[in-house]
Amino acid sequence: MFYKSIALAAGLAVTAFSSAFAADLAPMPVKAKPIIDVPFFLVNDNRLTYAYQFTATSPGFADKTAKQVYAFTHFDVWAYGTNFINLELLKSDHRDPASPCIGTVGVPNACAGAMEFYGLIRSTFGWNQIFDTHAFTMGPLQNVSFVVGADGETENQFLAPNKKDVVAGLQFAFNLPYKGFFNVNPLYYQEWNHNTFVTPGFVPAGFTGIPDGNTHFKGTWAVEMNYYMDLGFLPENLQYFAISGRAGFYGPKGSGAYGSYTLPDSNKTKMEINSEPIRLTMDTSKLIWGPKYSHFLDVWVAYRYWENKFGLDDKNTNNGVCFFNAGTAAATNNKSCTEKSLYAGVTVKF
Repeated sequence: MFYKSIALAAGLAVTAFSSAFAADLAPMPVKAKPIIDVPFFLVNDNRLTYAYQFTATSPGFADKTAKQVYAFTHFDVWAYGTNFINLELLKSDHRDPASPCIGTVGVPNACAGAMEFYGLIRSTFGWNQIFDTHAFTMGPLQNVSFVVGADGETENQFLAPNKKDVVAGLQFAFNLPYKGFFNVNPLYYQEWNHNTFVTPGFVPAGFTGIPDGNTHFKGTWAVEMNYYMDLGFLPENLQYFAISGRAGFYGPKGSGAYGSYTLPDSNKTKMEINSEPIRLTMDTSKLIWGPKYSHFLDVWVAYRYWENKFGLDDKNTNNGVCFFNAGTAAATNNKSCTEKSLYAGVTVKF
């Protein structure tokens, strides 16, 4: 779009020069029209969210912990693609304690709750835009794009996670009814992290552990999906509602050991499913102030499902994070490695 503006300006300049050259032959001078500049961002959307997750989990620490979530979200569309950024600050209750903590893990009111920061960015580059064609639009398929992104996370637990990952792949964007969309992204996924419990003092005899706790996982596959659709089939006096959701599937990524370092098989990861299958949103600002203020104030409720959280194997009875009395006949799932929770919040556009 920027290059088209330059071409338009050049054409108008030639026209103005020709008109000036012929001014003595024309009864009136010809004046060039002002150039209309096209904005760099065709869409620039920024939002703040406060949300409350009722029964989150913290693997190895709590099977249920409420979390308050404060988030900033940015989405833009430019000439060749899109950018999405989500920054979250998550505050757990006392069942998921911050470190240091001299209380009893899992006991309410023992210690202050942990604080976690999570950031995510995804950028797309549309093939229709790059190649100046409509060849990648057919039927419900709206576009095919390159997609790249990264995540970063840290939390003040004893575990001391410090996640960094990169993704790259394709996005297939489909149209849904009522101005909706459905995106599917097959990706390559590479993660690095930190885990205090893989240092030598915590691993069983016969394994070296990782001296600094910094894990280097193997590259794996991933599929990320998201959708949105207004409930336009409702009567006109009820058209304030929309549904949306997302899901991420991440393949096994090994144990995190690398080089000559060794970890037990119980540390090997399994496929992780991190999802919010459905979110029901009420466009409160449209309801109160009319269509001009649509989605300036949203109130929503959602369901969260996260299986094998962080890749931890929720079925491996030798896994001391997901099971009490791991490796024995009395091993019992502590229900901290799969999260099932209601989630509600308020989002303000600015």
